[in-house]
Amino acid sequence: MRGKVRSILLIAGTLALALAAAAVAGIGSSKASDTLVFGASADPVLLDGSLISDGESLRVTNQIFESLLGYKAGGTTLQAELATSWKPNKTGLVWTFKLRQGVKFSDGTSFDAAAVCFNYNRWYNFPAPLQNSSVSYYWNTVFGGFAHPAKDSPGPAKSLYKGCKAVNASTVQLQLRRRSTSFLQAIALPNFGMASPTALKKYKADAGTVDNTGVFHPTGTFATRNPVGTGPYVFKSWTPGSKLELAANTSYWGKKPVIKRLIFRPIADNAARVQALQSGEVQGYDNVAPEDVKTIQGNSKLHVYFRPPFAVGYVGITQTIKPMDNPLVRQALAYGLDRTSLVKAVYPPGTATANQFLPPALIGNAKTGVPSYSYNPEKSKALLKQAGLTTPVKIEFWYPTSVSRPYMPDPKRNAEAFGANLEKAGFAVEFHSAPWRPDYLAGAQSGKYMVHLLGWIADFPDPANFLNVHFGAFNPQFGFKDPALFSLLTRADAEPKVPKRIALYQQASIDVMKKLPVVPYVWAGSAQAFTSNVKGFVPSPIGSSAEPFADLHYG
Repeated sequence: MRGKVRSILLIAGTLALALAAAAVAGIGSSKASDTLVFGASADPVLLDGSLISDGESLRVTNQIFESLLGYKAGGTTLQAELATSWKPNKTGLVWTFKLRQGVKFSDGTSFDAAAVCFNYNRWYNFPAPLQNSSVSYYWNTVFGGFAHPAKDSPGPAKSLYKGCKAVNASTVQLQLRRRSTSFLQAIALPNFGMASPTALKKYKADAGTVDNTGVFHPTGTFATRNPVGTGPYVFKSWTPGSKLELAANTSYWGKKPVIKRLIFRPIADNAARVQALQSGEVQGYDNVAPEDVKTIQGNSKLHVYFRPPFAVGYVGITQTIKPMDNPLVRQALAYGLDRTSLVKAVYPPGTATANQFLPPALIGNAKTGVPSYSYNPEKSKALLKQAGLTTPVKIEFWYPTSVSRPYMPDPKRNAEAFGANLEKAGFAVEFHSAPWRPDYLAGAQSGKYMVHLLGWIADFPDPANFLNVHFGAFNPQFGFKDPALFSLLTRADAEPKVPKRIALYQQASIDVMKKLPVVPYVWAGSAQAFTSNVKGFVPSPIGSSAEPFADLHYG
């Protein structure tokens, strides 16, 4: 998830609480065992998983829609959902999925192989407005390419997706243009949830326009009033700025949810969400601010859940700018950063000092053999001398302004702390800054910054979304060419056998730390809070995309 939250309407926290009290008439503070009110930071953007990329939309769609695959609670391991088994053919270009039988969409439409193909072919055949990468971000990221490309959109030849075949009612095949295994993790997200073909057509899911900011304005009602999936909850009503309500799906094929009524209330202000939890207006909320963690932990009636770290913060190094082309200088930089002290001083519980790019929650995280760059200023100076440089070595260090990310809540503070470290390690640091959008990101990604702060939040839980995205081909952000690493990562993504795939990614993770295009320094997570009587919540590193509310109950 790239954090692109485009809210339909944000309201002030105080007004949100007033609306909550008036509209719910006390339900929020009720001890009724069948209702849960959740404090969202914003309204969803839309309720069509294929057209969203923000956490608030994904949280709601995750309750309504199900995908072919899912995730085991609390982790990234794939498990059966609407498909009961899956395997590739010998070429790795055709994946066969056996489907769960007897499942119906909540409008009574049968779920079968034809419905799967309808959904995948819908995405592949999106009309021009929906091909915008800001709208269909996940299709563009995972599969790319469209059957009838609009101007500037990739065509069929560039798409990983080739086609879908209904072998019989309970067997479907997804056909690929090249070998890939990483797509499996992606299609378990709500973004690839199965929607009723009947409802998609009836409520004109693809009708609408996209404005010049990349926001889709639907003229049909599927994504706003008529989302229909196979999940444990069904849509009931949505008043933007006030509440969105779901009800238990009485015809759900699986275990019926204990909580029969879910209400999502947008409360934009962090402090207002804490107050709403304390007062009982809501029973849970996400994105707990670091400064609020101790307050919540000090209240026996509340509980904080920390998600396993799933974002990485790093110091990027552009090797096309001297002297960063010299591996000894990059090593000196790595030894000159006191990463552990920074993480302890700045970050909340649930974060950890990173020793490689891949977070521990992902397969491919190397358990041994990773080069260690513990803080050692004297070694830094020795390496700079070995590189033939006279200390202090002048470097330009860039950081963004007007932004706070889980991997860098306060970029300036991080930069200044690292700058102080590097001054002791034989470097003379000259700071530069720029606004996050569009200046800073554009400059970093085009390779204009010698040394810079940045990070990555996973789009989907697979090592390819970390390592292949950043280091699988020449990337101007880092400016290094390593054909052997590029080839290794290509083989790793194509490998269908999990043990071998893990080994390939572990080797790639080690190689990245030897070549040092980046110095990872933090694995960051996030926190969610509930009242203590809410039971059954399992925090997921993937976040709201993989935290089903159907498992919740009061106890």
